[in-house]
Amino acid sequence: MKLYRLIPVLSLFVIVSCTAGRVSIAPAPEGEPLSAKWKVYAAGREVPVFDAKVASGDKEMRRLACDDVSNSGNYYDIASFASFDLVKGKAKVEVVVPEEVREAKVLPESAGIVPEIKGNKISFNVSRPLNLTIDVNGDFIHSLHVFVNPPETDVPDPDDPDVIYYAPGIHDLYEAVVVGDNKTVYLAPGAILRWHNWQEGDGHDPKLCSGSCFILSGNNVKFRGRGIIDQDDVHRTRSRGPMRITGTNVSLEGVIIRNSSGWTVVLSDAENVDIDNIKLIGFRANSDGIDICDSHHVRVHDSFIRTLDDLIVVKAISSKSDRGCSDILAERCVLWNEIAHALSIGAEIRYPVKGVAFRDCDVIHDTCREWSLRIFHTDSALISDVSFENIRIEEAERFISLWINSAVWTSDAERGHIMNVVFKDIVLKTPPRMGTEVQFLGYDEGHAIEGVLLDNVSIGGRKITAEDIEMNPFVSGVTVR
Repeated sequence: MKLYRLIPVLSLFVIVSCTAGRVSIAPAPEGEPLSAKWKVYAAGREVPVFDAKVASGDKEMRRLACDDVSNSGNYYDIASFASFDLVKGKAKVEVVVPEEVREAKVLPESAGIVPEIKGNKISFNVSRPLNLTIDVNGDFIHSLHVFVNPPETDVPDPDDPDVIYYAPGIHDLYEAVVVGDNKTVYLAPGAILRWHNWQEGDGHDPKLCSGSCFILSGNNVKFRGRGIIDQDDVHRTRSRGPMRITGTNVSLEGVIIRNSSGWTVVLSDAENVDIDNIKLIGFRANSDGIDICDSHHVRVHDSFIRTLDDLIVVKAISSKSDRGCSDILAERCVLWNEIAHALSIGAEIRYPVKGVAFRDCDVIHDTCREWSLRIFHTDSALISDVSFENIRIEEAERFISLWINSAVWTSDAERGHIMNVVFKDIVLKTPPRMGTEVQFLGYDEGHAIEGVLLDNVSIGGRKITAEDIEMNPFVSGVTVR
């Protein structure tokens, strides 16, 4: 029996036409079921609309999906997404609903798109690459995600021996693909990779089936395209997630990953990594978006993440490397936080973390039980030189937290230290639902929080003051301006 909550949804039809412009659209492969609720057209041509499982609209179901790990795949609702490349010019988008549109939002608000509403239609234009979400008549669970991509250039040659090429169509995969030096993996538009569980006696190597699906372990590795990776048929006990990056000089660009069985994109002891314009939609326990672990010189940008667990998180946990994490940047991302943290460091910080910046990001929904912006320190290392800057949050349960203590993830006997953190130009549109706005809690005198600046941070149009911060005696050097 499926234990997901069924919420009535509108049957929506989306028409995308171009004014003095061109779009590139990939057809859906035969055998891939499409959304029965939405239709999308670009420049008069139909754009496939795919379904994806997302966290339930019921708060208790979301908690069960997170905590009832063995059954987390049974708690979900359905959202949809469409994707096309804007090759040139401006595209006009019309959304047609079979009943009157009372209200419609095109998120993030920073995109500056104010839709025109007439009866059962809304319309707006797009003139640049954007990761948009359309909420109609207050239904923000079964939203339509519209991914407007930049045009592809330098498409790899499928006959190149250094290219692992997945042509349009459905590809059923069972064993992990290890990608070595100077290789490119390309998911062509219209390609869908479906990962499956191995079965005893089916001839597949269980060791290769128990790890991440793609392991980018070499030097100068590229993974790109407009295709979809789907892990819906993989049980969490058999796989940690679809993508693991352990190499140097690695780029990941353009692909869509849905229904991850665990951490979706994991960096582990990686260096010089660029993650650009990926779209992640997950609903199961531990379906983190991007986990940057024990890695250096990493940039994540212009991407969309809607997952049940942490969205973009930095960790330093591996015993194989004592270098920790440094020079990490996440910018221009659109985030939908379901139950954990939107932008965070921790838990599991056993080695130093230095030089992390989260900037120019939008949190379009936040229904979590944790904090939108957080350093969650449960181990022994020093975390220093961290900035959260130019971040816009539509809603939040809890807002900002710096925290040092032990938790279920603690490995070290000692506690750590947090130093030099900046929160600048941050807007929370409405007061946090759980009441607490900003909380700084050190552990003791030797494991404290030192040097925190809050510059132009506002909640509901009101600038916060020192009186808005909950602090214990193990916090010093806090400045609010």
